[in-house]
Amino acid sequence: MNNSGNFRGIYTIPTTPFDKFGEIDRDSFRRVIDFCIECKAHGLVFPVNASEWFHLSEKERMEMSEILVEHNAGRVPVVISVTSVSKEGASMLAAHARDIGADSVIAMPPVLRIRNLSEDVIYDYYKTIAESARIPVMIQNWTGPIGTPMSSTFLLKMCREIDFIDYIKEETIPSTTRLMEIVKGNDGFVKGFFGGSGGRYLIEEYRRGSDGNMPACHITDVVVQFWDALESGDEERSMHIYKEMAPLFFFESQLSGCYKEVLYRRGIIESPKKRNGDMFLDDVSSKYLEEILEKLEPLFTWGKVMQNSSL
Repeated sequence: MNNSGNFRGIYTIPTTPFDKFGEIDRDSFRRVIDFCIECKAHGLVFPVNASEWFHLSEKERMEMSEILVEHNAGRVPVVISVTSVSKEGASMLAAHARDIGADSVIAMPPVLRIRNLSEDVIYDYYKTIAESARIPVMIQNWTGPIGTPMSSTFLLKMCREIDFIDYIKEETIPSTTRLMEIVKGNDGFVKGFFGGSGGRYLIEEYRRGSDGNMPACHITDVVVQFWDALESGDEERSMHIYKEMAPLFFFESQLSGCYKEVLYRRGIIESPKKRNGDMFLDDVSSKYLEEILEKLEPLFTWGKVMQNSSL
């Protein structure tokens, strides 16, 4: 779809489902897309960190992006990640995203574990992406383990000087005050500011001028209600929802990537399997996750019956 206005709201991140053999489960992926939209997500972002993009080949990334755009069928804006190890790889992915009808692209700097990239290299990388995409580009500023954190001054410089660089997703710590630096420094060239981290810092980010959040998709219905409460000025409800989400935030901080386990228990995907090893989940943590989801269930708008764990 062609989005004539600025992007705003909850741009949720579909996961990449795998079957027990490590192959992509495309039918489950389509159900994830429908789930996100039925939960009233304002947009979709794929394949980024919560999509396990680093476990996908370039061919798989492009195929799944095509499936996303086709199955979404213009219902909400679609943002495609073109993060790569080089400007050449990112350029190819950006051109592909434009050709399949994406509304925007998003990218971290070249993904290298040794964070010694110069600003000149990063600037040229994003300029190349913008020239290939020719649709709105989002800069994702993330600390690690494969991120290269960028200063607010540099982020604003790229938005000011490079055509199509319009949005910033700020996730470096502390994202709240760093977001404020960017908002205050914006001279009109940045069209929107997004946060991440599943909405953990959304209340403060919202008060500082955030235009939305890009969380993993497992509780999209809850995060959308959280956002709607903030948009309506209902501080009591937004704090209530935040408190209900908090146990899951803490659980995820120790067992990273439990999104699929939640999606599996909610009956959206066939398997919570990952590539390169499954998430550790013993009897105690499995039971505790069940309790967390039972407490959160009154806020679910999609489905009410959860199946047993994958253990």
